[in-house]
Amino acid sequence: MNVKEFMLNDIVEMKKQHPCGTNAWKIIRMGADIRIKCEGCGHSVMIPRNQFAKKMKKVLLRTDS
Repeated sequence: MNVKEFMLNDIVEMKKQHPCGTNAWKIIRMGADIRIKCEGCGHSVMIPRNQFAKKMKKVLLRTDS
């Protein structure tokens, strides 16, 4: 099984596109739930970590922190 690695402030690509037209999201909170913010319109969503791992496609931009 492929383990996806992601960190706080990474920009990730999700499998489904957001209605505003982009599928790039910034991880702004991590814990049992993960909060992500749309890079296009600024809308934020909180989803459980296991759902996030399934819906995330890849990391577009890593942070150095």
